[in-house]
Amino acid sequence: MRVIAGTAGGLQLKVPHTGVRPTMDRVKAAIFSSLGEKVIGARVLDLFAGTGGLGIEAMSRGAASALFVESNPNAARIVERNLAIAGLDGRVRMRDAFAYLKDATARFDIIFADPPYEAMPGAKAFTDLLLNHPKIPFLLLLTVCSCWRNDRGSACQNIHTGK
Repeated sequence: MRVIAGTAGGLQLKVPHTGVRPTMDRVKAAIFSSLGEKVIGARVLDLFAGTGGLGIEAMSRGAASALFVESNPNAARIVERNLAIAGLDGRVRMRDAFAYLKDATARFDIIFADPPYEAMPGAKAFTDLLLNHPKIPFLLLLTVCSCWRNDRGSACQNIHTGK
């Protein structure tokens, strides 16, 4: 697990031994290729942060800020450690992603959502839950990236709001 590009490019990130499934480098490369320069200066929310790989990649590529939401205490500590190793200043909230959304008031340009496979087994079920969440239209300014795994492998869907 590494940061692909930007100021922290090539940096190896720490990964907890259990409870997370880091986003593969080729999936991250596809996400950031499609986002392009929209990342620069963006306010990022990394739900189900795991190692923090998506938010850290965004900050490495020029995002202005990132908030990492992770319910696993060990993984949240790893995100903090990875931020320190990368020399980046992100914020970590140890909380369930949907509980965070319920109370959230901040606005974000990009929201990454890459849940543990066992937490959300169906891509459509997760995407529907996220997109139909009453807070998403208020919180989101630009893009939701939702990742999942099914019997054919991993995938990521970028859902643009058109703003």
